[in-house]
Amino acid sequence: MKHVIIGTAGHVDHGKTALIKALTGIETDRLAEEKKRGITIELGFAHIEWPDGTQAGIVDVPGHEKFIKNMLAGAGGIDLAMLVVAADEGFMPQTVEHLNILTLLGIKDGLIVITKKDMVDEEWLDMIKQDVKERAKGTFLEGKPIMCVSAYTGEGIAELKEELYKLVSKAGEKNMRAAFRLPIDRVFSVDGFGTVVTGTLIEGSMNEGDAAELVPSGAETRIRNLQVHGNTVKTAYAGQRVAVNLAGLKKTDVQRGDCVAKPNTVRVSRMLDVKLMNLKNSGRVITNDMQVHLYHGSAVMLAKVVLLERDALEPGESGYAQLRMTEPIAAKNGDRFVIRFYSPLETIGGGVILDDAPMKHKRNVPSVIEALKIKEGGSAADRVLQLIDEAGMALPTAAKLNAKLNIDAEELSAELSELTDSGHAVEPIEGRYISSRALDAAADGAKAALNAYHKQNPLHAGMKAAELRQKAFKNTEQAAADAIIAELCREGAIKRAGERYADADFEIHYTKKQTAIRKKLLDYYQSAGIEPATVDEVMATFQMNERNDFKQVLDSVVSGGDIVMLTPQICYSRESYKKACDAAKAHFAGHDTITLAEFRDAMSTSRKYALAVLEYFDKNGITRKDGDFRKLNRGFGE
Repeated sequence: MKHVIIGTAGHVDHGKTALIKALTGIETDRLAEEKKRGITIELGFAHIEWPDGTQAGIVDVPGHEKFIKNMLAGAGGIDLAMLVVAADEGFMPQTVEHLNILTLLGIKDGLIVITKKDMVDEEWLDMIKQDVKERAKGTFLEGKPIMCVSAYTGEGIAELKEELYKLVSKAGEKNMRAAFRLPIDRVFSVDGFGTVVTGTLIEGSMNEGDAAELVPSGAETRIRNLQVHGNTVKTAYAGQRVAVNLAGLKKTDVQRGDCVAKPNTVRVSRMLDVKLMNLKNSGRVITNDMQVHLYHGSAVMLAKVVLLERDALEPGESGYAQLRMTEPIAAKNGDRFVIRFYSPLETIGGGVILDDAPMKHKRNVPSVIEALKIKEGGSAADRVLQLIDEAGMALPTAAKLNAKLNIDAEELSAELSELTDSGHAVEPIEGRYISSRALDAAADGAKAALNAYHKQNPLHAGMKAAELRQKAFKNTEQAAADAIIAELCREGAIKRAGERYADADFEIHYTKKQTAIRKKLLDYYQSAGIEPATVDEVMATFQMNERNDFKQVLDSVVSGGDIVMLTPQICYSRESYKKACDAAKAHFAGHDTITLAEFRDAMSTSRKYALAVLEYFDKNGITRKDGDFRKLNRGFGE
């Protein structure tokens, strides 16, 4: 499922909170106050849903300083912008600044909402719309929808929600393959849980039980519990607001501005090499050695700007610079940042990080400038990534890559680590790699095959692994195909359904009659134990007009693993099959072989049922028949 964050922006008191309540039914200010003693992630945050199940998060920023602190917390976390302008006041200085910040954060899409429509007449509203349209020229919001609404009367809210749906539907996917990173915007303690932090997960996915690192301090921790929208989850994905219960840390060990990350994936430094831009309308000249406030993720700190190729940046100009901080910063290449004037606080520029842990540079050194140009336009990693991409789903090893590259093994290892940490490449098998683009293609192929299967078999839980490999990975080595399938499951593109695979969004939909048949069927096999009636005898207990549905439902529950079909006529419930497996495992714990008579006695059943189970074991490679004996083959997978 796609995870999209919509960020609000606009002047204080222009109706952002009321607008979000009208869209979502959630009163963000109220929730922040009422839930502050629980594990809550709703501080200035809501989520919007549409009838087809599509969801998006909305960052509500009610005040100006909260805009700076909250919206910049996780600069890479916002996908779409909703610029809010009150009809009775129009564009204000803060509106301009917020639009500038959205641009600096690299936001590419969004819309403009004119609120308080009910407070003005049509002539005034038309004038405001024209002014807003003119103000948006030259920005990423030029030509984007301008919606006029009233949160008070509800007018225009449905149309706005429809426009947001269109934007969310076409928004790009977050980088799920990068190492997870969550800038912390709130820290608190909860009785019985310990330290809890909240933030927007900007990269990767984090799982309950994962080891984690607190940067920049380097403190080791573990993810004890995760919550998304107030619900406990096993996995959280980039683009979601997350509450994380951290093991082994006190509240005093953590502060806003820290980041929870996969261990050893985020470097800590007091300097950053950057491409810096001075906003066209900043009204300030950025000079060498200027002191500024640096905003990165949820961190705010003082920094000195060292211009590396000129003495000043006039409004609208950009150039290479080194930012030197008064305290450590945890950042990654490609991150966006914002700088504000030292005093008074006003946004003057920002840019992108080119080197997150550089050496200290002298100014006006041609080799330094050339190196930064390469970092801005590409690097040695591009050559490595190109080779991985060309290999498709073959999963080349480092040795195979190195045979085609003129770089030493240590440098290649560093480049591969950089590519996997950034999510441009993935390592589904240790020491073997696939590009993110090839993995996306694999996901498209697998989803297409699965959806075609679901269309033909709507009551099946999914497709068998062998069939999926044949349909979507026909010319791929089995080990590589299985590893890619496992990676797609981990990312949530597809899902495991018992011994089968399904599209992530697929669900079985039974009719009312089929639901009743399914319950009766499962209840029967649950109560029948290890000596059930034959399938024909069970079907005979159903009405004639139910028997066609009976066959479909039986096929469905078998595909889903709730029922195990040992033979065309003998089925076991999942629990009965486990009991049979446990009996076999207990015997093999003390013996190398088993006979039919021995297994019959171990199960305390008749020869008929014992034989059905053993033949099922043989067919699935668990055991291997050798005369009158059976030996373990691949075993029970434990």
